[in-house]
Amino acid sequence: MADDLWSTSDPQVWRATLERYPAVVAAQGVARLPALDRWYQDELPAAIAPRHPAHVTLDELVRATEWKMARGVWRQRNLLLVRPNPPAAVEEASGAALAAVPDPLKHIRLLAELHGVGPATASAIAAAFAPTVYPFFDELVANQIPGLGSVDFTLRYYARYAEALRQRAAQLGGDWTPTHAERALWANAGGKAGQR
Repeated sequence: MADDLWSTSDPQVWRATLERYPAVVAAQGVARLPALDRWYQDELPAAIAPRHPAHVTLDELVRATEWKMARGVWRQRNLLLVRPNPPAAVEEASGAALAAVPDPLKHIRLLAELHGVGPATASAIAAAFAPTVYPFFDELVANQIPGLGSVDFTLRYYARYAEALRQRAAQLGGDWTPTHAERALWANAGGKAGQR
């Protein structure tokens, strides 16, 4: 593991770090995180892909929120705000948001119209649908990217964060996506367990 992964552009170092991601997920000590992470990476994208228009359901939005919090900071209030969203409103807002791909910010603005959804949750939905365009917005990752400054969960900050990860993925070449770069950086930090 590179202490400062961002400072290297060696795809092999990044790949080795990305390959540690499942082990870092397991090491977090959060009972549901491994299952939620598998659902988020495999089942959610597969569920969204065939829908016309692409959208998420209320249950999927709730589970994505649980995944986000299990991987980071658990904020019960977020779930209390997300759960009462009307199912039709979730499908409508997420449908409009995913139809806006690859716009860099419109999807976040549209999803943020839902209760309890901010840039991080919105980015989780966008990254599940379009990982080649959007990375998940994670504080541990943002803290490793030079020049972004203090983490600020705003549209403007996310735009700079996402662009930095898109550029890094392009530099790494091959099959690298902004989502791969985000996961490698999260694994490099040791997840939230690495911050204790």
